[in-house]
Amino acid sequence: MHLLKQTTAIAFGLGLLMATTAAHAGGTVEVLHWWTSGGEAKAVGELKKSFESQGGTWIDSPIAGGGGDAAMTALRARVVAGNPPAAVQLKGPGIQEWARQDVLNDVDEVAQKEQWDKVLPPVLAAIMKYDGKYVAAPVNIHRVDWFWANPAVLAKVGISEMPKTWDEFNADADKLKAAGITPLAHGGQPWQDATIFENVVLGIGGADFYRKAMVELDPNALTSDTMVKSFDQLRKLRGYVDANFSGRDWNLATAMVMRGEAAFQIMGDWAKGEFLAAGKKPGVDFVCAPTPGGAFNLNADSFTFFKVHGADRLEGQKVLASLIMSPGFQETFNLAKGSIPARTDVSLDKFDACAVKSHEDLLAAIKNNTLVPSVAHEMAVPRSVRGEFLDLVTKFFNSDMSSADAVKELAAAVKRAQTE
Repeated sequence: MHLLKQTTAIAFGLGLLMATTAAHAGGTVEVLHWWTSGGEAKAVGELKKSFESQGGTWIDSPIAGGGGDAAMTALRARVVAGNPPAAVQLKGPGIQEWARQDVLNDVDEVAQKEQWDKVLPPVLAAIMKYDGKYVAAPVNIHRVDWFWANPAVLAKVGISEMPKTWDEFNADADKLKAAGITPLAHGGQPWQDATIFENVVLGIGGADFYRKAMVELDPNALTSDTMVKSFDQLRKLRGYVDANFSGRDWNLATAMVMRGEAAFQIMGDWAKGEFLAAGKKPGVDFVCAPTPGGAFNLNADSFTFFKVHGADRLEGQKVLASLIMSPGFQETFNLAKGSIPARTDVSLDKFDACAVKSHEDLLAAIKNNTLVPSVAHEMAVPRSVRGEFLDLVTKFFNSDMSSADAVKELAAAVKRAQTE
C-alpha cells in the first residue's frame, strides 16, 4: 500500500512536471483584441489554435466595439495599473506612441533570426519597429478602399459593371434609389463615417493630394477646393443610406448587402471575411472592386508586445511573434480574415480573386508611390489628430453643415490637435 502511494505520488509529480514543461514550451500570452464578429472571430480563433498546438496557454481578452477605441481605453487602464496584456492588437503611429512611453518589449531576436526585413514591405516593416527593433508583428495587409456589392440587386436596375468614378457611383445609386432599393449599406459610427470619407478624398484628389492633406496635414490642402469637393461627395453619399444607419455595426451593414437589403457597402476587405464566413462565394454572391482613385489605402493589423515579466510570459511573446510571421499561419489567418498576407513571399494559390487583385494593386502602388496609409484605421496620424477627423466628419455627416464650413473647421481642429 505504501509502495502504491509512493508510485502514485511520483507519477503525479511527473505529470505536474510534464504539464509545467509543456506550458513553458509555448509560454503564456494574454491577448487583447477587438475581433469579435464572424470573420474576425474565426481568424483570431486560428491564431489561438495554432498557439495552443505548440503547448502554449492563450488567455483571450476580447473587447468589442468602436473599431478598437474601447480596447484602447481598456489598455490604458491596464498599463497605468502596471498589469498590461502580453500582446495587444495595435497598429500605425500608435505603436510608436506606446514605445516612447517605455512600456513595450522588443521581439527583435526572433525577427533577426527569421529575417523579417526580407519578407515585409519596407513601409510596413518601419511601422513595426521602434529605434530599429521590432516591437510588433503584422498579421496581414488590409485594403480599405473597396466597394462590396450584391450582383443580384445591381442586376435589378441593369447595373452590370462596378463604378470606376464617383460620378458613376452616384448615377448607379440614383437608379437604385428610384427603384426603392437602399444604394449604400452604412453604419453610422465615427470610424465608419471616416472610412467612407478618406476613400472619397482618395478618389477625388488622388494619392498625392491624399498624402498632402490626410497624412502631412498641409493647411492649404485641408482647405482646398479639392477638399470642398470631397465633402460635397460625402454629402451625396449621406443621401444614399437608409434611415436606420445610426449606430449600426459594420458587419450588420455587410449583412444588409448579403441579404439583398442594400446594393453596396464601402468598407475594408474585412467585410469579405463576413461574406466568406456566411458561405458566400466571390463573383457569385458578392462582387468587389476598388473605390475610385487608382491607389491603395493601407490598413494592417498587428500585435504589439508589452512589457511583461517572468520566463513563461516572455517565452509566450517570442513564440507568438514567430507564429504570427510563419508562412503557414499567414495563409490560414488571411484566408479567414479576408485580408492578404503581410509577408510578400506567401503563395496566393488558395486565395480568391478579390485577394489576388488586392495583392497585384499593392505591388503596383508600392512601385507607383500610390500606397497611402488609412487615417480612419490608425495608420497615418496620431490618435489625437485622428480623433479630430472622426469628430468633424461625423458632425458633417449628421448635420446640414456646408462643405465650405467643414474644411475650415477641419483645418482648425487638426491644428488644435497638433498644438495640444
